[in-house]
Amino acid sequence: MHPLIGRRRALRQLAGALAAAAVGSAAARERPPLIIDTHQHLWDLSKQKLPWLDRAPDLLRKTYHLAEYKDATRGLNVQAVYMEVDVDPVELAAEAESVLALCRSAKGPTVGAVIGGRPESPGFGDYLRRFKDAPELKGVRRVLHGPQTPAGFCLQDQFVDGVRLLGKLGLSFDLCMRPTELADALRLAERCPETRFVLDHCGNPDLRAFRAGGTATPPMHTADAWKSAIDRLARRPNVICKISGIVAQLPTGGDAALLAPVVNHCLDSFGPERVVFGSDWPVCLTGATLLAWVDMLTEIIAGRSAEDRARLWSKNAQRFYRLS
Repeated sequence: MHPLIGRRRALRQLAGALAAAAVGSAAARERPPLIIDTHQHLWDLSKQKLPWLDRAPDLLRKTYHLAEYKDATRGLNVQAVYMEVDVDPVELAAEAESVLALCRSAKGPTVGAVIGGRPESPGFGDYLRRFKDAPELKGVRRVLHGPQTPAGFCLQDQFVDGVRLLGKLGLSFDLCMRPTELADALRLAERCPETRFVLDHCGNPDLRAFRAGGTATPPMHTADAWKSAIDRLARRPNVICKISGIVAQLPTGGDAALLAPVVNHCLDSFGPERVVFGSDWPVCLTGATLLAWVDMLTEIIAGRSAEDRARLWSKNAQRFYRLS
């Protein structure tokens, strides 16, 4: 890192800390007046097959409908962007059609959707064109941390061509991958400069790397290695960062202090105009409720300006996803 950049970051962090101490105001710690949740999951196990649930905690192995999401967000003013749930590939089109219909129905807070897709597939273009007239469609995700997607998978020529097509169609691509493979994300973003990317879950860092005193099981990476990878990605103007997902790793008794180093580094690296909030509900429930996650994040960012907080909670997402 250039020394000047490091100095500026240190000054921003100091200013934030001083502001938090000076302000300490109830206003800064109140729940935000509007939240755009850019990572809402819904699934119905009577109609869908999610293979990854076979390895998931028991509390996720049940149906989560819109009604449960409304209960989880009770007391909040929320609009949501649905995030695909890694269904069996044969169900991708049905999932997309169902959630786009939900967006059009206006029966709930879901106003846009990032659907599942396979950019490496020869039929990817035809698949996308099925939904080309749907303004509710905002982007595509292909989960890259599964057993079928080893390191380098997203750098295959066919995959890169598919992601470039998303840029031509005005759609984004969500990067959801192992933290040790963020260099692949950087190379993909470099090869697809006309495509907008969203880095999911702060790059999926292993929170054990940030625990004082260490842990019994070594983390997947060091804190410095993750920070360096985030810094490099943040230099790409076509990448934004989603502050989401990390709360799912929160150990019993864990609180905002464990999440703060990750959140603050992402906010400082990407800047106030290239970060968005995501709940990752119901996956977040493995660490905390959605409301608890909102409260922890509210606490972490309390020392930042009101405008920067509003950008994170809603304004950036409204612009990025072209929400009315």
